[in-house]
Amino acid sequence: MRWNLRIISVVGGLLAASSAVTMSHAATLDEIRQKDELVCATQDAAPPYGFRDTQTNRYAGYDVEMCKAIAEHIGVKLVHKPVSTEARIGELKMGRVDVLAGAVTWLPERAEQFDFSHQYLQAAVRILVRDNSDVRTPADIDGRKICAAKGSSGAAIATKTFRNSQLITLQGLGPCYLALQGEKVDGVIGGELTTKRFEIDSRESGKEPVRLLDEAVAQEHIGIIVQKGNSDLLAAVNETLLELDKSGRLDELYDEWFGSKSIYKFVRNFAVEPIGQ
Repeated sequence: MRWNLRIISVVGGLLAASSAVTMSHAATLDEIRQKDELVCATQDAAPPYGFRDTQTNRYAGYDVEMCKAIAEHIGVKLVHKPVSTEARIGELKMGRVDVLAGAVTWLPERAEQFDFSHQYLQAAVRILVRDNSDVRTPADIDGRKICAAKGSSGAAIATKTFRNSQLITLQGLGPCYLALQGEKVDGVIGGELTTKRFEIDSRESGKEPVRLLDEAVAQEHIGIIVQKGNSDLLAAVNETLLELDKSGRLDELYDEWFGSKSIYKFVRNFAVEPIGQ
C-alpha cells in the first residue's frame, strides 16, 4: 500500500497559480559572492521547519539551520527571509530570494519549474485513527471514511490508494482531527508531523486518545530549491548537505528538531541523495 511521492502528480491551486507567474532572475553563485550575501527563505510559522521562537524572538528551526550552513559554505553573509507557506514558491519564482529551504516536497510539476537539491529530509504520510479502532494497517482503512486536507498530497494518495473508501476533504487537518474525535470519520491521512502532534495532544489534553499507524502510506522526499538552470548555486547547496551529513551535523540537527530531543521522537531513515531521478 506504500506510495512513493516521486510518481504522484498533485496540481494544487497554489502550484497552478505560480506557474502563471513569469520567472524573474535570481542571483547566480558568482553574483551572490559579489554582493557578499545569500538570501535564503524559510517558512515563518511552521515549526519545526521555520518559526519565530517566542523565548528569543529569533527565527529558528531545521530549515533555518540549512540556510545558515549554505551561507557559511559559500562564505557570505546570510540574509534570512521568513515567508508564509503560501508565498514561499512565489518568492523564489519572482527572484526575491536565492534559495528556498521551505520543506518543499519533490513533485513532477515542481521539478519542471525549479531545480531540487539532494534530499535533506524525508517525511512520511501516515494515518491517524482512534485508539480503540480495529484499524491496524493502512489496508484496514480501505472501505471506511477518511479525512484529508483539501488539495493536499494526502488527499491525492487516498483517492488513488483507498478506492473503496469515502474521502472527505476539509480546510486543513485540524478540522479532520475534530471529525475523527467526533466519530464522523474513521481515519485522517496527512503528514506525520501534524498527525503526531494530534496524537500527543489527545493524550495530554484528556481527549479521546488517537494513535498513528506504524506503517507509512507514502514518503515525501524534500529538497532545497533554486531557480531552474542555476547549476553552480545548486552544486553549492548539495556540497553543503553532503558536508553536513559527513560531519554528523545533519544527524544532530535532525535529532534536535525531529528526533529524540524533540516531541516527535522520530528516527532518521533517509540518505542525502538525489531525488526525482
